[in-house]
Amino acid sequence: MKRNNIRLTLVMLALALVAATLAFAATIPAAGAKAPAFSLPSQEGKQVALKDFAGKWVVLYFYPKDFTAGCTIEAHNFQEDQPKYTALNAAIVGVSADSVDSHKEFCTKENLTFKTLADPTGAMIDQYGSLTKLEGAMKERFKQDHIAARNTFLIDPTGTIRKVYANVQPNPHSKEVLADLALMTK
Repeated sequence: MKRNNIRLTLVMLALALVAATLAFAATIPAAGAKAPAFSLPSQEGKQVALKDFAGKWVVLYFYPKDFTAGCTIEAHNFQEDQPKYTALNAAIVGVSADSVDSHKEFCTKENLTFKTLADPTGAMIDQYGSLTKLEGAMKERFKQDHIAARNTFLIDPTGTIRKVYANVQPNPHSKEVLADLALMTK
């Protein structure tokens, strides 16, 4: 069991390195830019748009794949901190290239209550410079040809990107975003 955990960790590290390399090849919107508009289906099958959060802060985080170790850790941390985000007038929104059905299963299994949006075509993920194309063994492993790089955008209540986090580490990330949000809302 321990050997499998080490192997999974090494695979995820390799994926993160590939994602980092490819994600930086795309244009990531910079802090100060207007956040690209989007409308995607959530785990509930309902369309969710950026404009739905007008007047609120949005933590828009991209993650590679439902049910993987790093993505599950990151989601749990955001879920654990959700009351603190709510107190700061912020919504958490996760996005991956997984299907609505996958998100529904993931949210149910992991007790996630924030929105997770499905972008199987990768069009919206690409708008945020976070699309990673997969080839070879990685394409086989994930059973798709693209995933989202682990990037996060902190969007203010007017729809402006205030902070960009590229290539984040899943474990400390929610606390980092929460600390920055607390400073920005003072």
